[in-house]
Amino acid sequence: MKLAFVTDSGTGFNAEFWKERGIYSLPLQITIDQETFEENETISYGQIIRNLHDQVLMKTSLPSLGKIEDLFEELKNEGYEGVFCVPICSGLSGTLNAMESAARQVGLQFYDYDCYSTAVVEAHCIEIAKRLYDQGKTIEEIMATLDQICAHANTVVLCNDLQHMKRGGRLTAAAAMLGGMLKIKPLLHLDRSTAGRVDVFEKVRTMTKAQDHIIEHLKEVGVQAGDDITVAHVDSLEVAKEFAKKIAAQFPDCSVRVIDLVSAVGIHTGLNTLCVQVFDPAGYDVDVYNDQNAIKIQ
Repeated sequence: MKLAFVTDSGTGFNAEFWKERGIYSLPLQITIDQETFEENETISYGQIIRNLHDQVLMKTSLPSLGKIEDLFEELKNEGYEGVFCVPICSGLSGTLNAMESAARQVGLQFYDYDCYSTAVVEAHCIEIAKRLYDQGKTIEEIMATLDQICAHANTVVLCNDLQHMKRGGRLTAAAAMLGGMLKIKPLLHLDRSTAGRVDVFEKVRTMTKAQDHIIEHLKEVGVQAGDDITVAHVDSLEVAKEFAKKIAAQFPDCSVRVIDLVSAVGIHTGLNTLCVQVFDPAGYDVDVYNDQNAIKIQ
């Protein structure tokens, strides 16, 4: 079967980046004052950071339904018989359901994988799925490898600004005010156990304690030699680098890097957010990240 591989900008990369790898990508949407932009296409990461500093309210949504349908129609006309989709997880977005609906509508066989996350996990999953397909692996074999990658994948988010989450409607005003008064740093996480939905698993009062708690959490979930660890940040590079060094010291046999947090997440969590993502790369290098888009710690 001739299969097309499709993801979205939740990976942190634009459509041109993925096109060079033989993969199709659709942009998530960002709405500002009733004007809609396409993530990494018609609005830059730098502009989003400036908007966060200026406290401009931004909202995110799944890719345009019209764009999904147009892409799948194009793929059908090019002789593809099916699509294999790994978008941002269904716990955060309706993208997966929209892709399935569009595929059925145009008569494409639909295969999907919910990575229960986004960012590096999503990017690695779609890249490896395409690589295995090109090697002649079956759908079942591809799914089994993606299961290995995601089975124990864990994403932890440390929000620095509760007021930002309140403005975005993610937190009540009373909770934000109380959190600010007590200097609470909420630790959020998402993984297979939360079905890709964001859940609070701890509240810590200082950034240092929050970072230490994340490291202990990584130990508790059983990070092993060879696992891949990313520290992502929202305009807080130096803090992220220092935190990544602390993590690398505790897990010397893991690959550790620092990247910008994908804008679709950072819009909701706000400036100075730190995010840690860890997973088993299933024996494959996470080679979508290089010196141009990541800082290698070890």
